[in-house]
Amino acid sequence: MSKNKARITEEEALALHARERRGKLEIRATKPLTTQRDLSLAYSPGVAYPCLKIQQDPQAAYDYTAKGNEVAIVSNGTAVLGLGNLGAAASKPVMEGKAVLFKRFADIDGIDLQVDTEDVDEFVNCVRFLGASFGGINLEDIKAPECFMIEQRLKELLDVPVFHDDQHGTAIIAGAGIINGCHLTGRRMADLTVVINGAGAAGIACAELMKAMGVQHQNVLLCDTRGVVYQGREQGMNQWKSAHAVPTERRTLADALEGADVFLGLSVKGAVDQAMVGRMAAKPLIFAMANPDPEITPEEVREVLPEAIIATGRSDYPNQVNNVLGFPYIFRGALDVRATTINMEMKIAAAQALADLAREDVPDEVDAAYAGKRLRYGPEYIIPAPFDPRLIEAIPKAVAQAAVDSGVARVPIGDIAEYEKQLSARLDPTTASLQQIFDTVRAYPQRIVFAEGEEEKVIRAAIAFYNGGYGQPVLVGREERINATMRQIGVEVDFLEIHNARISDFNTPYTDFLYARHQRQGLLYRDCQRLVNQDRNVFASCMVEHANADGMVTGLTRSFVVAFKDIMKVLDPKPGHRVFGLNMVLQGGRTVFISDTSVHELPTAEQLADIAEQSAAQARAMGHEPRVALLSFSNFGNPKREKAERIRQAINVLDQRTVDFEYDGEMQANVALDYTLMQELYPFCRLSGPANVLIMPALHSANISAKLLQQIGGGTVIGPLLIGLDKPAQVVSMGSTVNDTVTAAALTAYDAIRGKGLI
Repeated sequence: MSKNKARITEEEALALHARERRGKLEIRATKPLTTQRDLSLAYSPGVAYPCLKIQQDPQAAYDYTAKGNEVAIVSNGTAVLGLGNLGAAASKPVMEGKAVLFKRFADIDGIDLQVDTEDVDEFVNCVRFLGASFGGINLEDIKAPECFMIEQRLKELLDVPVFHDDQHGTAIIAGAGIINGCHLTGRRMADLTVVINGAGAAGIACAELMKAMGVQHQNVLLCDTRGVVYQGREQGMNQWKSAHAVPTERRTLADALEGADVFLGLSVKGAVDQAMVGRMAAKPLIFAMANPDPEITPEEVREVLPEAIIATGRSDYPNQVNNVLGFPYIFRGALDVRATTINMEMKIAAAQALADLAREDVPDEVDAAYAGKRLRYGPEYIIPAPFDPRLIEAIPKAVAQAAVDSGVARVPIGDIAEYEKQLSARLDPTTASLQQIFDTVRAYPQRIVFAEGEEEKVIRAAIAFYNGGYGQPVLVGREERINATMRQIGVEVDFLEIHNARISDFNTPYTDFLYARHQRQGLLYRDCQRLVNQDRNVFASCMVEHANADGMVTGLTRSFVVAFKDIMKVLDPKPGHRVFGLNMVLQGGRTVFISDTSVHELPTAEQLADIAEQSAAQARAMGHEPRVALLSFSNFGNPKREKAERIRQAINVLDQRTVDFEYDGEMQANVALDYTLMQELYPFCRLSGPANVLIMPALHSANISAKLLQQIGGGTVIGPLLIGLDKPAQVVSMGSTVNDTVTAAALTAYDAIRGKGLI
């Protein structure tokens, strides 16, 4: 796996949190509120009826409100990340981020609450009295030992799951790795000697979980900054450490590690050296999980123990212990059966499910996240990848079943196969696919030319592209102008490659190429020379055509039509392909692909069929099984108008081709997207669900629809993506953000990687 690391700058991070709507969250209504009747049903007087039902039976709140899918993310900011006691207000960005992860990975609505007190009683009372509002409580970034007291008391007071992720999340993921490490090295839990360095929240949770999973009490050696926690020690002790004190003559971390099978590091960089790990047992399990830098690096371990199985907290090494593998899915399973608590049985079930998943055959989309490297169960793959789409099915199911079996569930699972389908349907595969694309690009960085290199947004995007680890950005423009803009915005970097088209050494070969291409299309040599010297899109396209760059991005300062015409002066379509624009609309947990939004003004039936095939292939590449609807103003001949004949003919063309995806038409957009309506009115329709690929009848309808959705749809619109070019190029919309431009550049780089056959 590549060691290209993303570098996040303060400027980028602050800009993301401050731009447009501040922060990372907003609340949206799930019911229509457009008419007085809507308001009367949702609020007074209609809201009285569910209120009375809940008064009669408090559990009815799960039926008539969002409680069953809401988790409170609560902190007082006393242990924020690795930054220490920042206070309640300063913890809010982290808690908002946690809410985003809940939504992204498990479709749970997280509500962040900052409790401005360090007094345990005040904190407990605050959360206790708010507890009736939520289906679960996720405690976050609370320092030890207060976190132990707070969690224990809230678990006793509330009848909903209370989970301190800083304690249990790391323990559960590490536990999964230990299960598989034992399997690979032929060990049994009961025989393990485990050394845990770091006696804070996570360290003590790891000790408790290890013992619950079968490790003998006396074989778990807990260490803190004073050394081993042993029976009889008085300095630096508390009741939680004392519970794990053991009778031993060992006093230092080095003593503890001698002959140990397992090391769990939850401390600081450099806490362990090569001499210490060299004294461990054969084939040890070394989980150096300090962040951002581990107690000892995998490279250092390998020099003395090449057979060791190693995990860290970092994404740039194999076997990342990442809490996002745990808390979203654990809460998902707990909420779905209305569990009253998250008990040890549920934690062990989550760890075992993670371990089992790592042993299964890895799907192609997960391999793609690691640049096509075939991940296989073994020493470098004992913990599933965070973007494995199977996590949403495997972990909640195991947790929910454990809740039922241990008697803390209030609602049975019912049909387990149906439950798995419901879990899978909660997440849109596009988001995982996009992340996998970005990870692949980081593994195979590319040279991407930004044609409008003098623009401030483009410069910022190029810097972000580089800092993201995606490759080398190349700017087309005048060096003095680019440097002046960087000084103006307070940026000083030395990694940007700049090409001035007017004085470039490439001018002559580019002009010769362009003249040979267009001399019979009315262009003189000096016309071609002028295009190369003065048109940055043409120059950038020539860089791509001549392999001086792997791909290009443009569009911020010129309309799509102008930029597209410039590119097509240089680049050709793939043999047998149409070139067209495809927009991806991500909204409400679903993705819809819209074609053609940019190129064909009034496509013929043959062109529509081609666009449908290529769009379906792109949708499949993004993780979706395509269901293609060819849209019109009519539904299957009602009304039968001449203008819809092209669409009906396109269906006939696809019928003759025997393609490998579902398609039908002509149909209106509401029918295509509303499967219930489709089944009621047109039961003969071939689609097995709502359409996710919409083929528009004409350019004007496609472009208008995409622009409307971008401005008022409330979702995310990516594109138009140029599909069908022989060499990678993308045209962003005028006014696109820096982030939009970086995304386009990453997608361009991904096309280049695929074109080279690297994946």
